[in-house]
Amino acid sequence: MSGKKSPRLLVATPEEIAKGKVADVYFVRSRQILESEGIRKRVRAEVFVKSLPRNWSWALFAGLNEVLELMEGHDVTIRSIPEGTHFRANFPVFEIEGDYLDFGIFETAILGLLCQASGIVTSAARCVKLADGRPILSFGARRMHPALAPMVERNAYIAGCSGVSAVKSAEVLGIEPTGTIPHALIILMGDSVAATMAFDEIIDPSVPRVALVDTFGDEKFESLAVAEAMGDKLAAVRLDTTSSRRGNFLRILQEVRWELDLRGWKGVKLIASGGINEKSIVNLNQVVNGYGIGTAISGGPTVDFSMDIIEIEGKPIAKRGKMSGSKELFRCRECLTDHVLPRGSDPPVCDSCGKKTAPLLVTYMEKGKLTVPYPDAEKIRSEVINHLKGLDVEPS
Repeated sequence: MSGKKSPRLLVATPEEIAKGKVADVYFVRSRQILESEGIRKRVRAEVFVKSLPRNWSWALFAGLNEVLELMEGHDVTIRSIPEGTHFRANFPVFEIEGDYLDFGIFETAILGLLCQASGIVTSAARCVKLADGRPILSFGARRMHPALAPMVERNAYIAGCSGVSAVKSAEVLGIEPTGTIPHALIILMGDSVAATMAFDEIIDPSVPRVALVDTFGDEKFESLAVAEAMGDKLAAVRLDTTSSRRGNFLRILQEVRWELDLRGWKGVKLIASGGINEKSIVNLNQVVNGYGIGTAISGGPTVDFSMDIIEIEGKPIAKRGKMSGSKELFRCRECLTDHVLPRGSDPPVCDSCGKKTAPLLVTYMEKGKLTVPYPDAEKIRSEVINHLKGLDVEPS
């Protein structure tokens, strides 16, 4: 034992990340060797993915905001597809140029920022697409390390989720946090009616009154009891039924809907949460008005990007299995077909539909300085929601 005290929270600070402390050791050793040998070479490196997880046909790109923050002030130039843009396997999405000693040690951090954020934003976008206009609230902060909550929920939000539950996440986004009441409050107060009535009495009226109706009793009877007590102030009931009691969840929801409608509570919406995934969204859409989703978003698979050198001192070079040279990525806005050509090429005519293509890679940074204003989360979110209209999703 060294006697050195271990940190209580096992996270690297932003300062440690900026100093390259999270780098894989072989990058540290490579820098040591290059510096010892006096080798300084300007290179271009490219980020792409060979295959997408879970047989996805597309993914959304995210994490660029943090990469730009990390690399600001370093003598590098960065070209990238915009955050929120969809991409497919084997196409370049990000390029960094500079002296290898200025950025090589950050490869681990850059890939980590892009891989996880892209997996989360894609998972969220797929759920949003499958929900077909029904709002989704991000409940995933509790499924990840708390230090990651703002990153997780920011990516859920730009993917189209209607709200986020964690207070800090909402603060970062400049929105109000969204949530109902926990089972703990109901247990402490004795029943759903008492907890919902207390919520109504104490919490700001601008917050929708949503009752949790599965703590002690049957969902149907708890829903009716809360509706009778709250009257027109009740906006929705949330069913978070534990899997050991769930049985046929769709049937339970249909029964609650029937009984509420029969008694004149047609305006009370149904929100489903607890283990909701892509397949259950498709199954429950016929009766559910909205979802609270946690693990299916925050625990989304990482996108396994890799970073490879493609040029040294302006000359094309790459390892086996990788195409060398800087590239242009063009997209047909009509049919969304992508085309890759050597850098400097003119936009080609789409070979699928004959329409003109447009370049996707944007220069965001030159010599460590941002060259274009980085869009805020609301703008990215709006573009993603519009973008999703042209993409298909098969639930996985």
